[in-house]
Amino acid sequence: MLFEVRSVSSANEILVDLIDARDASDARAQIEARGCMVTSVGQQSVWKQKDHQQKSSIRKHGALTLFSQELLALLTAGLTIVEALEALLEKEQNSGTHALLSRLLTGLREGKRFSSVLAEQTDVFPPLFVGMIHTAEGTSDLPRSLARYIEYDQRLEIVRNKVINSSIYPLILLCVGGTVSFFLIGYVVPKFSEVYQDTGRSLPLMSQLLLEWGQFVSKHTLSIFLSTFLIIGATITGMYHQYLNGNLRRLIHKVPKIGERVKIYELSRLYLTLGMLLEGGVTITSALETARNMMSDEMREQISCAIKEIESGSPLSIAFERYKLATPISLRMLRVGERSGELGLMLTQSAAFYDNEINRWIDHFTRAFEPILMAVIGLIVGTIVVLLYMPIFDLAGSLS
Repeated sequence: MLFEVRSVSSANEILVDLIDARDASDARAQIEARGCMVTSVGQQSVWKQKDHQQKSSIRKHGALTLFSQELLALLTAGLTIVEALEALLEKEQNSGTHALLSRLLTGLREGKRFSSVLAEQTDVFPPLFVGMIHTAEGTSDLPRSLARYIEYDQRLEIVRNKVINSSIYPLILLCVGGTVSFFLIGYVVPKFSEVYQDTGRSLPLMSQLLLEWGQFVSKHTLSIFLSTFLIIGATITGMYHQYLNGNLRRLIHKVPKIGERVKIYELSRLYLTLGMLLEGGVTITSALETARNMMSDEMREQISCAIKEIESGSPLSIAFERYKLATPISLRMLRVGERSGELGLMLTQSAAFYDNEINRWIDHFTRAFEPILMAVIGLIVGTIVVLLYMPIFDLAGSLS
């Protein structure tokens, strides 16, 4: 929660601070730790809290990796965890992140474990990160666990960026093609229809239909524009709700080829998460419990069944094969890992193999999809232009 704390400094200056704290007592303690005398503590409104949370740098996407990198660099340099957090606190300019680091330091100075302090900030630190830190505390190897998490997040980020970058050009083509088509139909076609209407000549059927549509658009431009805007907005909203409900993801899974690649991507995330946790010393059932919360609803059910199978004494490879959580290649690697005792390493290598396969598929798909999309847009625009000029060709032929 966000609190507005008024206090008097040692120099008798009146200060007003925005403090991100668990409760009013925590906010008061943070200010008193600076040597100030608190005069009042008031909770901020919900809207101000949301705005403040959006400005906190650690809450932003990718900032947790940056936080981990900075913390890893300081720990590798020989600082203790408290000294490292104090160094990060001194350089931090964002008030929300400053308050968060202050809470972490306060918890450590109270004798709490680092993982326990992180677990109290559920809106900032995901369970996977907290679980890795908790395991590292048992082995006294916090820098290595941080390095594993950084590598894990960067590998996921590579695939995400690949998908986003591959989507930019097709989206630009769709926007440009749609804009040109709407301009032709909404502005050029009505102008041509006025000219052809004055000639009194009969037009080809398709040209006549196009011109009638242009006249209709010119008379109801505002209504059509608002209707199109509402339809697009309703479609996006409906797809977003379907995505949250899981219906859209289930539909994507049923699409040929694409559904198979989405399944492989989810398996790659599962293998990478399990491999990282197992290499960090987490038991297989605990690792599966942590990874299950990051998967889709359908895969969660499969993982839950696999956990029960493993708890009853079955190897991981058999449980994964029975509940369709392994491909033929990954299944062979799992069996090798079980025999050699390097199951975590084999899972990580399986994830790397499928990440490379997904990247190759994305490259091939975009190379094939972009020319097809350009051809479709060109066909639509060309058809409109030809239908507009067909009466002119007919008129030119009659004059000659």
